[in-house]
Amino acid sequence: MTDKKITDLFSLEDKVVVIVGGKGVYGNALTEAFAKAGARVFTGARRLEPLEANAAELRDEGYDVTAFPCDQADEESLFTFRDSIFKETDHIDALVLNAVARTTSDWNCPKEEYEESMKVNATGLFLATRTLGDTMVDQRHGSIIIIGSMQGMIGPDWTLYEGQNMFNAANAAPDYFFHKSGDINFARFCASHYGPYNIRVNCVSPGGCRSEHQTEVFAERYGVRTQLGRMAEPVDLVGTVMFLAMDASGYVTGTNIPVDGGYTAK
Repeated sequence: MTDKKITDLFSLEDKVVVIVGGKGVYGNALTEAFAKAGARVFTGARRLEPLEANAAELRDEGYDVTAFPCDQADEESLFTFRDSIFKETDHIDALVLNAVARTTSDWNCPKEEYEESMKVNATGLFLATRTLGDTMVDQRHGSIIIIGSMQGMIGPDWTLYEGQNMFNAANAAPDYFFHKSGDINFARFCASHYGPYNIRVNCVSPGGCRSEHQTEVFAERYGVRTQLGRMAEPVDLVGTVMFLAMDASGYVTGTNIPVDGGYTAK
C-alpha cells in the first residue's frame, strides 16, 4: 500500500506550516494546534504585536512558532513575509490561508469599502497563494488550505436574527458571501494549476462559531438548523485543516469540505 507507517501518514512532526491570518478565533486555534502537533509554524498578520504575544506564549511552552508581519493586500509585504520565512527554512509543507477583512458596513456602503474588501479578500488571496504557493513548485509537494465559509455555499437566513438586535438584515453587506463563494472555486482552479507539481489545494468552509457577541436565542436558533444541535467551537475546524496538511490526505485536492455541523446538509 505504502512504505510509510500509518502513524507517519497522520503525523505533522517537523512539518513546516505557514498560516496567513494567524490571529483571531481560528488563527489562534490553528497556530496552537499545529504547534502542539509538532509542526514548525510561521504565522503572519497585519498587526504583529498580538501575533507575537501568542507566539511567545507557545514558545515558552516549548513549541516552535515564529511570527512575522504580513499584509495580504500588500504584495511587497507578502514578499517580505516569504523571504523572512525562507531565512529560517528551505521549504513549506503546508500553507493555510485564513486572512479576511470585513470592511463593508451595509448594502449601501460607499464603493471604496467594497473595493477595500476585494483588495484583501479577492486580490489579496490570489497574491498570497501565488507568492507562497509558488515556493512549493520546485520541491514537488505541498498542501494549500483556504479557509472559506459555509456562507459561500448558501444565502443568509434572516430569521436567525429576528428580534436580537444583532444584525440589520435589510442593510446586510454582500461582500463576505461574494468572496467566500469565490474561495471555493479558486481552490478548484489552483488545484488544477498546481496539481502537476504534486501540490494539493482545498477549501474548508466552517459554519458559525460561538462567540460572546451572539445572544443565547440566536445560538439556539442556529443550533436547530444544524444536525448536531449546536454552533461550532474554534477547535471544531482544527482537525479538518490539520488532516489536509498531513500525508494521509495526499489524494485529496480540488474540493470544499464544509465543517458546519450539517447546516448545509439539511
